[in-house]
Amino acid sequence: MEQNVLAEHKAVYLTAEDLRVAASIIYNAYHDDPFFIEALATTNQASYEQKLRAAIREELTELWQQEQPLIGWFDGDRLIGVACVITHQVPLGESRYWHWRLKMVLGTGWNSTQALIKKEHSILESLPSKQYGILQFIALTPNEQSKGNGAKLIEAVLSWCDEQPDLDGIGVFVNNPKHAELFAREGFNHLSELSIGSVDGEILIYPSK
Repeated sequence: MEQNVLAEHKAVYLTAEDLRVAASIIYNAYHDDPFFIEALATTNQASYEQKLRAAIREELTELWQQEQPLIGWFDGDRLIGVACVITHQVPLGESRYWHWRLKMVLGTGWNSTQALIKKEHSILESLPSKQYGILQFIALTPNEQSKGNGAKLIEAVLSWCDEQPDLDGIGVFVNNPKHAELFAREGFNHLSELSIGSVDGEILIYPSK
């Protein structure tokens, strides 16, 4: 998939060589996310950051191995944004593969892994059908924000979604009002409120066209 939008900006599927940079972009974007702060709870900042890196690394590896869409937003040859979707073709939530559970437990601990599974299960239970995908991560490098790149990356994800005959749409859990506004402008609709642990947010969905 390749989508030329402005100048040298383009959306393409990530390669294995892109995963390290993608993990770094996601890590920086989700470092202060309330869900991860609670799910990976620790009194030690260094320990939290280590667990967050492990969680992102293992999830990216799993998505790659399961051939799930990992969409990169590039400025020329430079990766500046990432969007990761996981579909119904992969067991999610409480049905996650044992090897994913084991690696995640080793990297983040039992309680953190259970929190991640619970979040996914809660989102799945809220979606209109089992044929919906979940937008697991979407992130931009800090110096590329507020330039319209976020909207273009979302547009690339929705374009991909519309091309999938077996997908009814995409859902995403959002706990930041500004992010919710951006998704709404790009065609997502509010579905329901959802609290995961003590983190309040909402489920937004995009039905495929």
